[in-house]
Amino acid sequence: MAEIRKVIIDAGHGGAEPGAVFQGRKEKDDNLRLALAVGEILARNGVDVMYTRVSDVYQTPLEKAQIANRADADYFVSIHRNAMPVPGTASGIQSLVYENEGVAGVMAENINQALVKTGFADLGVIERPGIIVLRRTRMPAVLVEAGFLDNPKDNQLFEQNFNAIAQAIADGVLETIRQEDQEPEYYQIQVGAFPDRDMADRLAGQLREQGFPAFVILDDGMYKVRVGAFLNLDNAARMEQQLRNYGYNTYMVREAARL
Repeated sequence: MAEIRKVIIDAGHGGAEPGAVFQGRKEKDDNLRLALAVGEILARNGVDVMYTRVSDVYQTPLEKAQIANRADADYFVSIHRNAMPVPGTASGIQSLVYENEGVAGVMAENINQALVKTGFADLGVIERPGIIVLRRTRMPAVLVEAGFLDNPKDNQLFEQNFNAIAQAIADGVLETIRQEDQEPEYYQIQVGAFPDRDMADRLAGQLREQGFPAFVILDDGMYKVRVGAFLNLDNAARMEQQLRNYGYNTYMVREAARL
């Protein structure tokens, strides 16, 4: 890897919030166990790993996002297990993203492709813009659903192939880092540039409230508000038109570097 990357691993739920529960099994416990295993593999591969929690404690989703933002992480990976209203009616893995574009979309697909090799069915990459840890993090973020806790077959697979599952999630992250190190070109839509960070954050917050994947970067001494990261020019052009329809002044930025 060209440089050391920082990854925040989030074990979903915790403390008084167990997540899904099935036959005495609590999602929060599986999440923490898997999160620590993934982090250990990443650390062995030269990644700077941090965790939102390493014990059975509870943080709000916003607190988790703030931990990642304060750490100035490069990637955020939240570990969960899935469940259905009727137990046993679904099986497989899926990854959730704010928007299936840019680095987050690539990382989600890389993780899914690796997890399928451990025996799970692939339920795809799903956009969930309402999830706080995806919406409020400033870096590419993916929430991984590692099988269904309320499906005995998925639980058996989780136990039998636990090490391979942890390795698969780590491999998906490492592959994303490798791909970014190749410096692909991508497109972002810039909406504003300010000498003051608070002004930039206010505009980015307004954009996010309107459903746009906005973030702030520091570039040439200015805090720049940008939206999206698109490998496809047509997708970037559509986003730019949506922003103009909302009355924003925009211009497209072409980058040949990592997000």
